[in-house]
Amino acid sequence: MILINLLPHREAARKRRQDVFNISLAVSALAGGVISGMIFLWYQGQISSQEQQNDLLSREIKKLDDQIKEIAALEAEIAALRARQQAVENLQAERNQPVYLLSELAKQFPEGAYITEMRQEGQLVTLKGVAQSNERVSELLRNLAYNSHWFAKPELIEIVAANVTLSPREQRRVSNFTMRVQLVRSSEAQKAQAASSAASAAASMPAAIAASAPSAAASASVKK
Repeated sequence: MILINLLPHREAARKRRQDVFNISLAVSALAGGVISGMIFLWYQGQISSQEQQNDLLSREIKKLDDQIKEIAALEAEIAALRARQQAVENLQAERNQPVYLLSELAKQFPEGAYITEMRQEGQLVTLKGVAQSNERVSELLRNLAYNSHWFAKPELIEIVAANVTLSPREQRRVSNFTMRVQLVRSSEAQKAQAASSAASAAASMPAAIAASAPSAAASASVKK
């Protein structure tokens, strides 16, 4: 016996496939939505965490900026105090500067030269005087330039020949000179003197050792 199905089975199968497709599509859309939501929430968490870190860094940077400003203010105060201290030390050291000036000039002026006028403006000293010859003036310049720690940069402004009347019958030719010299501050001059003394002591040590070597050898030979 042959059974013949007269129902529209193709339409029913097509409907079942369409239903399965729709269900799969809905499940896929739901899964995509869930995954997208999870990714969105994860990114939101990361953004929120980064924003918190940024806020923390901003607060710390502000604190550091305030500390830097305080440090800068303290450094400015320290610099001002050091400047005041240095000014006080300079004033204390330069109280005796006129004494050093006159004493050093007396040492450095050669025989046959003397001062007629001296003027000081700050650290610049102008000297006017009379010398027996131009050679005396040159000697004075050399002494001020190389033999003294209290003077620097001597400069001859002018030198003029003149005659000095010693008696009604005797006249002598002299040189009137004007020069400028820089007066070194007391602290710097004392440092230069200390350095020069140390160098002289170091230079004299080998000579002393060489001088003591023969006596040591002689004593050793006597002991033998």
